[in-house]
Amino acid sequence: MTLRDLIIGRWRAVLVLGITQILTWGTIFYPPVLTVPLIAADRGWTMSFAMGGFSLALLSAGVVSSRVGFLIDRYGGHRVMAAGSLLAAAGLVALVHAHDRIAYVAAWVLIGVATAASLYDSAFSTLGRIFGMAARRPITVLTLVGGFASTVSWPCTHFLIENVGWRGTYFVYAALLAGVAAPLHAFALPRERAEHVAPEPEAAKPSTTGTLAPKGRAFVLVAASFAAYAFVPSGLSAHLLAIFGRAGIDPATAVSIGALFGPSQVAARLGEFVLARRLHPLALARIAVGTLLVGFALYGLFGVSVFIAAIFMILFGVANGLVTIARGAVPLALFGAKGYGHIMGRIGGAALIMQAIAPFALAFAAERGSDAMLLAIVAGFAMLAFIGLAAIRPAAT
Repeated sequence: MTLRDLIIGRWRAVLVLGITQILTWGTIFYPPVLTVPLIAADRGWTMSFAMGGFSLALLSAGVVSSRVGFLIDRYGGHRVMAAGSLLAAAGLVALVHAHDRIAYVAAWVLIGVATAASLYDSAFSTLGRIFGMAARRPITVLTLVGGFASTVSWPCTHFLIENVGWRGTYFVYAALLAGVAAPLHAFALPRERAEHVAPEPEAAKPSTTGTLAPKGRAFVLVAASFAAYAFVPSGLSAHLLAIFGRAGIDPATAVSIGALFGPSQVAARLGEFVLARRLHPLALARIAVGTLLVGFALYGLFGVSVFIAAIFMILFGVANGLVTIARGAVPLALFGAKGYGHIMGRIGGAALIMQAIAPFALAFAAERGSDAMLLAIVAGFAMLAFIGLAAIRPAAT
């Protein structure tokens, strides 16, 4: 990669998507934890109904994810992701004007469709279309940049809420999506396909000489493994700080421990970029989920304390940072670049549905059992992901 390639070559896709991923994650995915309680209070709705809209968005994204990937394969991310940004902007504006429950639910469904066309899966599909089998390195760089989205989003959202309220916040975010993200997607993303550009000499070569058909046992195992893993971060993000509090960790310390997650993700991705980029993505995924299982084992052996909680959060961040890369790189390595967007959409759909289900399933479990049981359920899904990944066999070399 050269400076010229970063500015006018196909590597500019990483630069463009780095900016737009921060914008889209920061305006769609992260704000609800701060805005939805205000919406519920303003409209007189229960918190469960108001937050249920966000879960419905994830379910909607899962339903359309496969179709979005197919469209990216056929028409390119410069069209599909631009449309996704505009739909997201329309959805945020619709939220502001949604004064009844039906309109509110419809707004979140629209945002869900936009989510499928805007976040990592669509970005990975776009990079796969542009770079082909050399897409792993661009995917890693993109996740390095995207890892800062929450770092930017939550302070900005808090500042905007304090100054212009939740409605004004969503108007600002809609303007950013329509006025910045959509034009960048439409006019700055490369349009060429991988087969029409020369391979990069410095790109890591694929570890296999053949690929598997994206169906049958191998595909089911890949989709099921990443779906099982998707339950873990979604469930833990909704309940982990509360678990710390019930274990006697004071709120300020719990928040400080939670803040270790983001830097750990970024550090893991940087380590992968520097040290492990020639490691097969399947091995990377196994190591990542295995790292998380070590964290659960520490909980089982020593219980919840400040030290163990901090170690777990670091391990959790490392695992999630690497799994994000593997989720884009494993399908590419196993099934090849042909139809990669559609493959990613099929895999991502199941993961998004599990992501939507996890917080409610764990809330139900927490009401009827202990925190130890809740953690055991999440650890069980992580173990299922590890078993599935361990059972996958790449094509013969």
